[in-house]
Amino acid sequence: MTGLSDPILPGPGGTDYERYLRTDELLALQKTPADMAHRDELLFQTIHQASELWMKLACFEVETAIADLHADRLGSATRLLRRAVTALDQVHNATMMLEQLAPWDYHRVRSQLGHGSGFDSPGFRRIHEITPPLEQAFTALLTRCSVSLRDLYRERDSHAELFELAERLMDWDQRLVVWRHLHLKLVERVIGGQVIGTQGTPVEVLARRLDLRYFQALWDVRNALTEEAGTSPKGP
Repeated sequence: MTGLSDPILPGPGGTDYERYLRTDELLALQKTPADMAHRDELLFQTIHQASELWMKLACFEVETAIADLHADRLGSATRLLRRAVTALDQVHNATMMLEQLAPWDYHRVRSQLGHGSGFDSPGFRRIHEITPPLEQAFTALLTRCSVSLRDLYRERDSHAELFELAERLMDWDQRLVVWRHLHLKLVERVIGGQVIGTQGTPVEVLARRLDLRYFQALWDVRNALTEEAGTSPKGP
């Protein structure tokens, strides 16, 4: 007779927890102590592997949210975008762990990276592939609803569902801006700001993309509202 603690799912692992989450494979993806050039390779790999998983989830939710927007399912799109933003928050938290990597120790880790660079991150690349279609889907939705951004923000109670969606898009764009700033400052903290990266790219190049914004119209409408309210956009 099978007990409730006995595994019933197929696959390796002594429990269904291990089999469902494939922990045997997951926990074998990092270098063993015998293979490490420096013990902080586990820290570095854990940070980046965990971040790739969170970015995969974020992109999965955004992809579905885009389809929802095209089908006018605003509530579902908003819910999934909130989840995607929360996933990016986990990437932020993981990135902050790089503060625990001492500069000289990192150079031992760096010797093992080959030409590896954050620019090669599948999650990073996918985020920047799917965000423009997300913006396009939102713009098309506004057109179908015959609502301008000014009216949406001036009369938000009349467009409550659409307003919540717009704010979650702002959350997404803002998280990307903050993440780029955070990443640059942590790179500067660990290896310096006037050095060459692993692919021969100066660290200063990262700064050129810091303020990239995909939902520029959502940022601009705030300036317009401030002007309309009679306050200089340069004021506090």
